[in-house]
Amino acid sequence: MSLRNRTLYVNVALAGLLLLLVTAILILSCVPPVSKDALVHHLAVPKLYLKHGGIYEIPFMPFSYYPMNLDLLYLIPLYFGNDIAPKFIHFGFALLTAWLIFKYLGRRTGIEYALGGGLFFLSIPIIVKLSITVYVDLGLIFFSTASLLLVLKWVELDFPPKYLLLSAISCGLAAGTKYNGLIVLFLLKFFVPFLYSRYTRSSNPSFSRSAFQGVIFLGVALLVFSPWMIKNYLWTNNPIYPLYDHWFNPQGGAGGSINVFAFRASVYGETWWQMALLPVRIFFQGRDGNPQYFDGKLNPFLFLLPFFVFVGIRKESRMLVREIKILALFSALYFAFAFFSTDLRVRYILPIIPALIILSVLGVKNMYETLRGIHSSNLQKCGRGVLLGALCLLLGLNAHYVLNQFRYVKPFDYLCGLITRDEYIEKYRFEYPVIRYINEKLPQSSLILFIFVGKRGYYCNRPYVLDMGRNGSSIQLIVKKATNSEEVLSAFQKRGITHLLIRYDIFDKWKRDEYIFTDREMRILDDFMRKYTRLLFYKWGYGISKLQEHAFS
Repeated sequence: MSLRNRTLYVNVALAGLLLLLVTAILILSCVPPVSKDALVHHLAVPKLYLKHGGIYEIPFMPFSYYPMNLDLLYLIPLYFGNDIAPKFIHFGFALLTAWLIFKYLGRRTGIEYALGGGLFFLSIPIIVKLSITVYVDLGLIFFSTASLLLVLKWVELDFPPKYLLLSAISCGLAAGTKYNGLIVLFLLKFFVPFLYSRYTRSSNPSFSRSAFQGVIFLGVALLVFSPWMIKNYLWTNNPIYPLYDHWFNPQGGAGGSINVFAFRASVYGETWWQMALLPVRIFFQGRDGNPQYFDGKLNPFLFLLPFFVFVGIRKESRMLVREIKILALFSALYFAFAFFSTDLRVRYILPIIPALIILSVLGVKNMYETLRGIHSSNLQKCGRGVLLGALCLLLGLNAHYVLNQFRYVKPFDYLCGLITRDEYIEKYRFEYPVIRYINEKLPQSSLILFIFVGKRGYYCNRPYVLDMGRNGSSIQLIVKKATNSEEVLSAFQKRGITHLLIRYDIFDKWKRDEYIFTDREMRILDDFMRKYTRLLFYKWGYGISKLQEHAFS
């Protein structure tokens, strides 16, 4: 078979796999939203904005102060009563990122490598998981990747202002999508002047001219991000609330935070060598829904393949070598920021995935071309077999994850009408029957306090507030100030609370915790629950109770 025909077959196969993958993701997305953050934030806050008739301050929701570029897009389908379409909007940003990877690799390698890069990116487990949920991380990835690749284009074309401005705009949009984009902004504002001073064709670039490029980049990016800063400053006197308590104090105040090593040692009991291997483990041990194992899954080859980009790197053009170094440095620095600043989760390092994909594909290309240079045909065939086997294993791991998503999501049960929308939601959200009771039975004037419900309020059509705020539990604060159960009732009434939605297994353990309540406080809380609350409906461990104006006899 000729090389041309072989390349054609490879391209057709990769395009077919891409089409199959996109179809699978679309099918997995066609079910009602049940993911936690969608019901807590990304759908719940836009729904409240629609109900209110515009953006307004929601003090009991600290996450409502986050930047919301993508969440505002979700307003459009929500306005028309569709809460599945936001998944397609979110997935659209994954497709756009795959297109960026494809375009870059297409210019640097060939169509087969470009298709492989797009397929590798879209099939990575965490990308698949995000593509079928209503989050904002894929928007962050797209805008961050666009900003980084536009910087590379800016350098390649000898620094035309157009690409610097476009990169800055993209970076501002990344920060306006999720606060993690501020790390991208912080890194690129240093990359820009350094790259200008290092690679400009000017015979003697001055420090001021190089610094000016960084100032322009920072200024434009902040201008694009500024609406969210202005909003938060007007409401809280802090432009990046609640990321920081004030201008320079990390969340939790001085001394109130704990580093990743102390946290993992105390909570998970990990040893020093386990923590030393965290940068490797995150690629190998990820599990969905398990914070100890990074609450998400990557692919081991995303860690291994980028190292091979340096095989035979001296044969590459100076421009490609430069871009490889920039991509590798960006990935390493961003990972370091995410690693040392917070509890390590896969979603916190997402902006480096496209860079790692590009480095991985370039690494595969270098290995293949190195094998072609081997004179022994047997060694060459053996090497190609090993490489092909590794690539099949790579895609096999990703395919296995996609198949498992079909087992977990079970979209055909819903799409084929075997279960109703309400039945589907109840399978994944045990509080939903109580929420339905609230929507059907309680008056519009009700105000419900959510207690240990995980803050999932999207499906609730009555006004609600969350118990656990930035100052701790409102119940705990009320009980500690009260001298009797009547004062507890009075405090709730002053806040307008009419009902309590409680997850009882957690609530019953919590109210017996001697580190939270004294014996006297426990008696007051028990007396209040016995005298002044009446259980209306209970199922799957969740109950809705009405506050009584008078004590039961």
